[in-house]
Amino acid sequence: MFVGDSLGLNQWQSLTCMLHTSVPEANYTSVRTGGLSTFTFPSYNVKVMLSRNAFLVDMVSTSRGPVLKLDSIEGGELWKGIDVLVFNSWHWWLHTGRKQPWKFIEEGNKTYSDMDRLVAYEKALNTWSRWVDTNVNPSRTTVFFQGVSPDHMNGADWGEAGAKNCEGQTKPVEGANYPAGPHPAEFVVERVLGGMSKSVYLLNVTTLSQLRKDAHPSVYGHGGHHDMDCSHWCLAGVPDTWNQLLYAAITTKTTA
Repeated sequence: MFVGDSLGLNQWQSLTCMLHTSVPEANYTSVRTGGLSTFTFPSYNVKVMLSRNAFLVDMVSTSRGPVLKLDSIEGGELWKGIDVLVFNSWHWWLHTGRKQPWKFIEEGNKTYSDMDRLVAYEKALNTWSRWVDTNVNPSRTTVFFQGVSPDHMNGADWGEAGAKNCEGQTKPVEGANYPAGPHPAEFVVERVLGGMSKSVYLLNVTTLSQLRKDAHPSVYGHGGHHDMDCSHWCLAGVPDTWNQLLYAAITTKTTA
């Protein structure tokens, strides 16, 4: 089960396509119920699921408007008993204005109109980490964190100040290092995972994805020619590499 935002959807779509390509004659079903999508190969007794949950912690409707609860994670009931869990969250944490899905942020008995987004992100991930430490049986469930998927909205990040965003990019960044350096949210992820008692495998896709400024849908995203999509990834494309790394990590664990 993939649990997360539209970048988790990106990876889930990639994996279902790759699996179908590997067994093209196998029957399959694809069903979406609310925020849960399930792709099933009945003859292999395999389900690949996606639970849309952009923040991992709870978002609740109140008379005051939607509230993001940094210390509540009731949605975790859906994740129990799954063989492999792949979490991700970051894409929605920086949204402001009309795209911001909450009106207030809540932690304990304190309510905030806003908060430093990296601070809020770390608080939420700490809530998630406590859930994993309390509820996951490592002999049954393997847990991955996707890492932070970068966007390419500022050409100065890759040393091309004249580029406003990813539009027209046709080649990756040269070399092995990204000019803008590590992504700040990745430090938060690493810090949280480092403090956990249960083992969580970091699928560290950030740097390799930073180098692929050429790999976004750009003008063809969001339904085509409505705006610029420099956050999500073309398929086939970068998420296929994420899944190859995921496959290697799963098979290494099961054969070790």
